[in-house]
Amino acid sequence: MDLHRRRYLVNRIALTLSLAAMAFGLVWLLWILWTTFRLGVSGLSLDLFTKMTPPPGASEPGGLANAIAGSLVMVGLGTLVGTPVGILAGVYLAEYGRFNWLGSVTRFINDVLLSAPSIVIGLFVYAVYVAQVGSFSGLAGALSLALIVVPVVVRTTENMLLLVPDSLREAVYALGAHKWQVIMKVTIRASKAGILTGILLAVARIAGETAPLLFTALSNQFWSMDLGKPMANLPVTIFKFAMSPFTDWQSLAWAGVFLITLGVLAINVAARVLFREKR
Repeated sequence: MDLHRRRYLVNRIALTLSLAAMAFGLVWLLWILWTTFRLGVSGLSLDLFTKMTPPPGASEPGGLANAIAGSLVMVGLGTLVGTPVGILAGVYLAEYGRFNWLGSVTRFINDVLLSAPSIVIGLFVYAVYVAQVGSFSGLAGALSLALIVVPVVVRTTENMLLLVPDSLREAVYALGAHKWQVIMKVTIRASKAGILTGILLAVARIAGETAPLLFTALSNQFWSMDLGKPMANLPVTIFKFAMSPFTDWQSLAWAGVFLITLGVLAINVAARVLFREKR
């Protein structure tokens, strides 16, 4: 067999294996999405968005209104707290700390946080905050989610800023601009779509986090927007209801899974569209 035929054969084998691996992954993904859709849609109703989570063996149907509201509050607050910190740290790493020791140490710590299991972050917040104040709270839950947001936004911001050519920076410096003007009016403006993509992906990641909230916000059967008290949220409610023997709780759990899956898919699609338009 000559060299051309051998390379052709190797290429066909590699392509076949790649397509088989892709098909294998897609089968499971589509199966998960179909199961979520099939079981989740059956639990959708007006009560889902207007009534509180029901007690065990309740005679009247309940809903997830308090859990949905609690998740929106904690995800929103965690994003608002973590995003500015992540953007500022990413700007420092890209514009000031490319080659110094502080930048290298910060980048290493950020990589560790990025790959750390979320339950570790939940235990950390539990030890330094929940155990000290003696109570689970929505504020502790938002803080744990913010700590998950920070490394994602840091990595995305740094990578997007590094894509801006240095020649563009030098051209603005040649016009007499200060460094902060170059960062604010040139590099960040050129990278805003990519940075926004990172923020959306961070939101998609924390939307379904359960482990940190088990140790921080816990849950609440009633409507409560008090950040100093335990707060209901979708991930923990799904975890609790899905493991229960009550059929109505299991139906609500699947409906909650469907809502989170739909929201995460929408955020990921929006992020990909924005990134594609930037390219």
